[in-house]
Amino acid sequence: MPARFLSRRALGTAAALASATLVITGCGGGSSNNSSANGSSGSALPSVSADSALAAKVPAAIKSDGTITVGSDSTYAPSEFVAQDGKTIVGFDVDLFTLVAKKLGLKAKFQTASFDSIIAGVGSGKYEAGVSSFTITKAREAQANMISYYSAGTQWSTKKGNPKNVDPENACGKNIAVQKATVQVDDITARSKKCTDAGKPAITIDQYDAQSDATAAVVSGKDDAGLADSPVMAYAVKQTNGQLELLGKVYDSAPYGYVVKKDQTEFAQAIADAVKALIADGSYQKVLTNWGVQAGAITDPTVNPAA
Repeated sequence: MPARFLSRRALGTAAALASATLVITGCGGGSSNNSSANGSSGSALPSVSADSALAAKVPAAIKSDGTITVGSDSTYAPSEFVAQDGKTIVGFDVDLFTLVAKKLGLKAKFQTASFDSIIAGVGSGKYEAGVSSFTITKAREAQANMISYYSAGTQWSTKKGNPKNVDPENACGKNIAVQKATVQVDDITARSKKCTDAGKPAITIDQYDAQSDATAAVVSGKDDAGLADSPVMAYAVKQTNGQLELLGKVYDSAPYGYVVKKDQTEFAQAIADAVKALIADGSYQKVLTNWGVQAGAITDPTVNPAA
């Protein structure tokens, strides 16, 4: 997929929609919160010990208080979202980076942030890392170091039974829901241009601040279909209790990356090595399996793989 340019959402983890018993996971108030030891998957995190050699590579400013402050747009279930208590940030991204931090002798403190502000926030020092399902791109690597840890593609969904007969390869004239500033906006914009170039009706592209709102628009029938990152869309379909179905296959898979400052190359490599250690001891696979997202597992975490 070109690259998830900026993506995220916001709604209550178990928000009921109008007449339906739709459950859409996401976050509410946008407040700052710490992650918990247990994800909403219901499984305790694997036990992980610090690696002294990797801990030695943590920048002194981060090591000083033993905590790494993480910027995350907590509206993107199952990657990162606010739990039913309305304040705890959970998700597979949260669980996995919590273990990465432990390998580095640190405690991860997650803070909710708008997706498009996180990389700049890492650069300015507001956050010491960014963990928010960032697709790795050369443009992002120009701003920060990015460490691959997962792979995701784009997936479409529509109402159960596809009542509007949406075809992702020919969605001309349809109303399609996407989250603002994501790679999916680029994707559907390019598809709409193909329609108009061929003399067909343009696609009506409805952009939402929150991915949960985009999902809700498809459920309500306001939009005919939607597209998002594959693990996110698969999870949303599951949470709607049969009101939505996946449409077509996952395509354009690309790696997600953790974000740290551009001048912290040694630290970036230490994070990559911490992920490798979690892969080797099985903790990585356990976390992904707990959340049902093991299809996106990778085997070789790399610093700046798009470079």
